[in-house]
Parts: sequence; structure tokens; C-alpha cells
Amino acid sequence: MKTVEIYTTPICGFCNAAKRLLASKNVEFTEYNVMLKPALRAEMTQRANGGRTVPQIFIGDEHVGGCDDLFALEQAGKLDAMLTE
Repeated sequence: MKTVEIYTTPICGFCNAAKRLLASKNVEFTEYNVMLKPALRAEMTQRANGGRTVPQIFIGDEHVGGCDDLFALEQAGKLDAMLTE
């Protein structure tokens, strides 16, 4: 399974929804809290090609986008394949 990274804040409902979806699929992920470590927000923005909102989700080296993008992949039946390719 590919590595999954997610940039979050603890007060973000979309972050929690994205993490719940990943957890429901038994996907382990590395979470970066940009509220606790503000330097991570600059890293996130650079990796996400200017994306400044949370969550920002990466599967392997690919930037997925935010929560809506993750759920769109799931609804299209593409998320499982993306996680295992």
C-alpha cells in the first residue's frame, strides 16, 4: 500500500471526515498538524502547488487535494486502486 500523508488542524471538520474515510479503509496515514507546527503550513502549500486550506492529502507522491477530492475518488471507485498501485 502506498504511503498516505494528510496535513490537518484539530478544529477542521473536513480533516476529520477525510481521516474517518481513510480509517474505514484501514489505511494508515501520517498526519501533520499545521496548527501546532506553523512551518509545516509553508511545506504543505509548496507541496500542494499553492493549496492553503486543510486538509491537503497525498497518496504516494501524488497530490490528491482536499476532503472533497478524496471523497470524489471514493465515489468514482478509484480510491482503492490509487492506494494499492
